[in-house]
Amino acid sequence: MPNGVAKRDLPTKVCPACGRPFTWRKKWARDWENVVYCSDACRGKR
Repeated sequence: MPNGVAKRDLPTKVCPACGRPFTWRKKWARDWENVVYCSDACRGKR
């Protein structure tokens, strides 16, 4: 993602474990397509 993007314009997904929406993070930049869960806790609940 380029610098200067407003937070409201970042891509979002819905976590299948908790049902909450979560937004793109810089640490997920390389594999955003593969990110499914919003956190390690939700990944453990699956």
